[in-house]
Amino acid sequence: MSSRSKPGSRARRARRRERSGIGALALAIVGVLLPGAGYLVAGRRRLGAVLVTLSLGLYGAAAYLALARRDDVITWALNPDVLLGMVVGLGVIALYWVAVLVTSYKMLRPLSAGPGARLAGSAVIGLVCFAMATSTALGAQTLIAQRQLVEKVFSGTQSKSQTRPKINNTKDPWAQIPRLNVLLLGADDGEGRDGTRTDSVMVATIDTRTGKTSLISLPRNWMRMPFPEGTALHKRFPTGYWDPNGPKEQPNFYLDAMYRIIPAEYRDLIGPSDNPGADVLKMSISEALGLKLHYYVQVNLAGFAQLVEALGGITVNINYRVPVGGNDDKKIPPSRYLEPGPNRHLNGTDALWFARGRYKVLGADNARQARQRCTVKAIVERATPQNVLANYLDLAKAGENLVRTDIPQTILPAFVTLGQRIKNAPITNIDLDKQKNYPNGRNPKYDAMRQLIQRHLNPPAKPAAPKPTAPSTRKPTPKPTAPDLNEACAYHPTG
Repeated sequence: MSSRSKPGSRARRARRRERSGIGALALAIVGVLLPGAGYLVAGRRRLGAVLVTLSLGLYGAAAYLALARRDDVITWALNPDVLLGMVVGLGVIALYWVAVLVTSYKMLRPLSAGPGARLAGSAVIGLVCFAMATSTALGAQTLIAQRQLVEKVFSGTQSKSQTRPKINNTKDPWAQIPRLNVLLLGADDGEGRDGTRTDSVMVATIDTRTGKTSLISLPRNWMRMPFPEGTALHKRFPTGYWDPNGPKEQPNFYLDAMYRIIPAEYRDLIGPSDNPGADVLKMSISEALGLKLHYYVQVNLAGFAQLVEALGGITVNINYRVPVGGNDDKKIPPSRYLEPGPNRHLNGTDALWFARGRYKVLGADNARQARQRCTVKAIVERATPQNVLANYLDLAKAGENLVRTDIPQTILPAFVTLGQRIKNAPITNIDLDKQKNYPNGRNPKYDAMRQLIQRHLNPPAKPAAPKPTAPSTRKPTPKPTAPDLNEACAYHPTG
């Protein structure tokens, strides 16, 4: 039997190709939305049916994943091997779309079309193919950036961290960690600095069920930072990190110097570590505050501006003039000031100095800690899913160079889910009471601070209400409330 098409079939196809060139072009382009539809119009029913079925299957699979398997999609997007497969798959799908578009147009194009019409039609099809290729390249670039970010920033199974927890259930780590404590470090290794100093030290303690977060700021000039009993560092410094025979002020024993000095001078007391400075601080701050610190996130302040720029800036309230630059010790005045005002939109450089400026600021360290908490709050508010997606390539590039952490790749999907809870929950501040507990930083009262933190995180149960008695004219005593960052960061100028 001959494999040639029947004469009647060829005649029907020829009649279908009598349409105008513009009509054929329009049908081919519309067929981009449903690859294979052009084949059906051109009379290639069997092949067209196969392609339409395949295309509908791809659409259906994408809808199913987006609606019913979002957690799995997040997991795949944080797996370097799967991301590489996505890049290859994206290229294959793009080639399929382009091939179907081009062949659809060739079958639909009028037989009587002249050279000019053919050239114009081919040009339009070429532009559509170019647009599809550009979109595919952008998608592939985003996937590659995501893969590089995950591999470079987030530690894998070979991490040498001695302080991060061992997670048994990576799909739901919060069942094991109902309260997550993360050490946030702002590291400054800029010009004129001998090594890295952690000028910004905060702890974020997070209720993993609700997302409620409390921030604790630690002054840079604390001395006698303790170490857990049984560790080599505790044996070397049983009364905390300081020199009992030294002067009253010992800058080399400040909290902000520990990251740099202890690994350099006492490396054998730390043990294996990918980031010994961060592990030292995790151990010491855990002991000082009575909180198990699970992970750390370290941001290089010299590049912090790049991260804020990638987000499109942040918006804060400025209540007093904040210096940009300046050095109190060397009597070098700032180059300018950030002037007070509500809802001030700051670019990366100004956001950095809003968090850091201290030249002749009243209560400089405490004031700077307060502004740093407001900066964290502003970044959380700015990092909406829409904004992150719109600026993802810039954010990924910034993150590769600026962030270090011991958060493992295996629990990144759980962190994404937790991040959404944090955005929708209140953020408060735990005031460690400078006047009572560390008036000068030389001998902080860590026991008192531990008790204060536990009262904040685990308030005592309310006593049973007494039976009603005769009405009293006395006003009820207001209940103490945790300082809320919305109020603390509000606009209330101080002159």
